[in-house]
Amino acid sequence: MTILVTGATGNIGSRILEKLDSAGVAVRALTRSPEKAKLPRGVTAVKGDLLDADAMRTALAGVSTLFLLVPNEADELTQAINSLSLAREAGVKGIVYLSVVRSDEFTDVPHFTAKYAAERQIEQLDLPATILRPSYFFQNDVQLKGALEAGFYPSPVGHKGVSMVDAGDIADAATIELLRRERASSPLPRRIVEVSGPDALTGPALAAIWSETLGREVRYTGDLDAFEKQVRAFAPAWKAFDMRAMFRRYIEDGAVASPEHLRDFTSLLGRAPRSYRDFAAATARSWASRS
Repeated sequence: MTILVTGATGNIGSRILEKLDSAGVAVRALTRSPEKAKLPRGVTAVKGDLLDADAMRTALAGVSTLFLLVPNEADELTQAINSLSLAREAGVKGIVYLSVVRSDEFTDVPHFTAKYAAERQIEQLDLPATILRPSYFFQNDVQLKGALEAGFYPSPVGHKGVSMVDAGDIADAATIELLRRERASSPLPRRIVEVSGPDALTGPALAAIWSETLGREVRYTGDLDAFEKQVRAFAPAWKAFDMRAMFRRYIEDGAVASPEHLRDFTSLLGRAPRSYRDFAAATARSWASRS
């Protein structure tokens, strides 16, 4: 019995590998470059990517449970649909699929719609899966260090609120569900979990948290045009527009978790989700220790 983790070297996948390795289960990590991957001692690296059907068949051989994280790429939908079909073909008894919050509502955001199409495949084929729908990651704001130190919070979150979530909480939820499905004697029913933090964070609220944390004034300056231009400096135009579409929906509609969804997620974790304020304080300490 083996768990296969995709996206294994990323922010979420690497955390899951450490937790699964500590749990003493057999784990494989899918990676394009096994020779370069830095993995926990008990994890086996397997070469491949989600577009290589032959490599995926090899990676899935003997696998009982799959963690499927598909990156935001132009061919994300093909990667997801093929991977789920191959997992079904391989007889995988449990899947944990990483989707996104509001996948079924924000239809004008390309990567949200791709993830919802994968959710529909899971539903129509009655695949034994847990669908995790995480909100925007706290850790995305680590890259704002320069802007924050210059006195502004630039991500265009808007004023309606987004229940952002910690990457560690996402990894914990995924690990709990992977182990639950792996240890079950038979496939478990499909489940959807909204994965969000405890606070409805607006642009001004985020700026205020950083002002308090850094001990200097930080102003919210979120602007969609400026944001898209900034993203295009390091990403293709399609991805910059995709991210713009996401933030536009945050501005127009917000993405605030309901009390029911927060209760369900807290119950799954067995504790309260981490707050953004705690993340900001820990991140500021990390920055200070390196200076």
